[in-house]
Amino acid sequence: MPETTAQEIIQDNLDYTLFSWSKQKGIAPIAVKHAAGVYLYDYDDKRYIDFSSGLINVNIGHGNQRVTEAVMKQMQEVSYVTPGCVTEARGALGKKLAEITPGNLQKTLFTVCGASAIENAIKLARLYTGRHKIITRYRAFHGASYAAMTAGGDPRKLALDAQQVPNIVHVEDPYCYRCPWGKEITSCQRECVSHVERILEFEGPENVAAILMEGESGTSGCIKYPPDYLQKIRALCDKYGILLIADEVMSGFGRTGKWFACDVHGVVPDMIATAKGITAGYLPLGALIVSDTIAKHFDDKVLWLGLTYSAHPVACAAGVEVLKIYEDEHLIENAVAMGNYIDQRVEEMKQRHPSIGDFRNTGLLGCIELVKNRISKEPMAPFNAKPEEMTIMNQVAGKLKQLGMYAFVRWNYVFIAPPLSITKEQVDEGLAIIDEALMIADEYVI
Repeated sequence: MPETTAQEIIQDNLDYTLFSWSKQKGIAPIAVKHAAGVYLYDYDDKRYIDFSSGLINVNIGHGNQRVTEAVMKQMQEVSYVTPGCVTEARGALGKKLAEITPGNLQKTLFTVCGASAIENAIKLARLYTGRHKIITRYRAFHGASYAAMTAGGDPRKLALDAQQVPNIVHVEDPYCYRCPWGKEITSCQRECVSHVERILEFEGPENVAAILMEGESGTSGCIKYPPDYLQKIRALCDKYGILLIADEVMSGFGRTGKWFACDVHGVVPDMIATAKGITAGYLPLGALIVSDTIAKHFDDKVLWLGLTYSAHPVACAAGVEVLKIYEDEHLIENAVAMGNYIDQRVEEMKQRHPSIGDFRNTGLLGCIELVKNRISKEPMAPFNAKPEEMTIMNQVAGKLKQLGMYAFVRWNYVFIAPPLSITKEQVDEGLAIIDEALMIADEYVI
């Protein structure tokens, strides 16, 4: 039989599958034949450097056969058991998570993805506290299921606005580059924190079950918290008896140079909701890790949470092996080193590209914000840009792809979040591509 061509593969996908967050006509996806390390290869053997780790989840890099072998071994033993049964992989992964999480975070409910981890975090907060309101940020994304989507402020939810869940209250963001209060971080009084407390007073803190915060901002533009912001939010939670939930779906597992971003900020949350890097995207798996205090509450009370695929043995086996890989290959240390190197290189790029307004990065979770004018900070594309407002950024994204880069470009952001296994030479390769593509944006600077 003749080998299926790349165009046939693409056409089958266009004809018979739906694509996320996109109109369905005019799509030109890469037909990926294989992947290794930080590279994707199409059917014409064109190589793309993956500068966004897939969807910022392939933290260990592509094609690590240690995970393949661990998954095969588990499937040869047992591929599925109900959540009421246990496996060695489930216990081993839960134990390891208790070791690497901060403070008294001790027990894990395994879910199937980040959104389901967030959903269960919201449910659990309400069960545990008997309260009903959840405080979250506008510039955040927590997942695409209804409660998670409502909790996020990301405008992708607006098309489904009528179906948002009740009792989610949003607050402004500590977006220092575009401070909502027009202040500078060096002299402000942390109005971003007093604002949250004011909202608590308006809503009645006795009604608030939890404050949900990303461990470190991701797809909303890698907005950097002021150094003491999360500590002050933790203090507000303690003051009013409110739980702090850290969304570490994207920022967890070494992405920020620590196991979890809350470690960067010196904060111990009551729950961590995570996914992505727990298996580095090799298999779907999410996790809700809770304090021993919360866990003990349900010793004699029913935990009204559950999923058919909770603690799926094959996914847990992948997770166990991936966590070993982080340690064996020193990937978290490499994230720190390469993140520092990228910081230096982008500072040099700022001198050549007047379109770079700001660069925000923690470990290997960063993005370049492009502007038409550094003084006015007019963005190259506005927040929630319409298709016709994305002309410039689409040109930049198209150039990146043409030059052999798979990158996440959104509004006026170009994300830099490669696998934690990236080398200095590969960083240089990727930044050289971005360097060339930014010349397009520079032409629109006024």
